[in-house]
Amino acid sequence: MILIDPPTWPAHGRLWSHVISDTSLEELHDFARRVGIPERSFEGDHYDVPGERHGDLVAAGAVPVGNGELARVLRASGLRFRKRKGERPLARVVDGLAAVGGPHVLDVVASPHEPVPTSGASVVLVADPTDWLVLVQSVGRAGWAPPGGKRDDHETPRLSAVREVQEETSLMLDPDRLVPVGYERITIAAGHERSPWDAGDNHIAVFGIRVRERLQVTPQSDDILAAEWVDRPTVAERCAGAPWWPLVERFWSAS
Repeated sequence: MILIDPPTWPAHGRLWSHVISDTSLEELHDFARRVGIPERSFEGDHYDVPGERHGDLVAAGAVPVGNGELARVLRASGLRFRKRKGERPLARVVDGLAAVGGPHVLDVVASPHEPVPTSGASVVLVADPTDWLVLVQSVGRAGWAPPGGKRDDHETPRLSAVREVQEETSLMLDPDRLVPVGYERITIAAGHERSPWDAGDNHIAVFGIRVRERLQVTPQSDDILAAEWVDRPTVAERCAGAPWWPLVERFWSAS
């Protein structure tokens, strides 16, 4: 069932309603497409819609409820998207990462905040001034991806990021120049965990950095098959289908 609350939320000089599903995100997205709610209005577990559309969305099948009831239903549905102030949900994909090897939910979140200190891995989007990006091909992952990998116990996410980039590309980065882009949150139910993934939340920190020039990239690690600077159209061709792709677009548009 699709539910909508009253237009009581002020932003950008107008009042807004929230539209949710009590069942599934697929139902919610299907409704949004049918009534013409733009994709950019999706906030991870609901769509924001301007108050002037409240009536026609109710006519299209959305059930009007109070603000408190909508929040209660969303919590009970298990679809609530957890985020901190200033963060923006970019995607939620069930079983989104093949490397996890079991049932999970992948949330992709844009965030200006420092990563969770216990993030299990770090990834770095290394770009030049014209949006060329460094991609690597590894033994353990299919296709191409930005450099990154598992954090060692003694490392912060930033230091892990710098080490992984050096091992996979030979580039030496200043950890203080890394800018938080967001993170991937992999949530695994108890009983389905498997190394190195634990039950509950697992985080992959994603940083970005602009370098002045395209220095040569050469893998140092034996498990990296190739490292390349790639122009923007080629990056999209190789990676646009990946669940973390919205973080690349976010980085390009913000930096």
